[in-house]
Amino acid sequence: MAGVAEYIKESYIELTEKVTWPTWRELQNSAVLVLVAALIIALLIFGMDQIIGYLLKQFYTSLT
Repeated sequence: MAGVAEYIKESYIELTEKVTWPTWRELQNSAVLVLVAALIIALLIFGMDQIIGYLLKQFYTSLT
């Protein structure tokens, strides 16, 4: 049981004294960057889906 208590104590010390936490401004900048990247990727996938859908529609209508 002492091993578990020591592990928790060392984990707490590492999280409070050794880890460099980002500032609030850095977190905001990172969140905005992730949001913009996600929107760009979503738009690319949407565009590809629309193009493939259009091409398939043209292909199937040409068969009938």
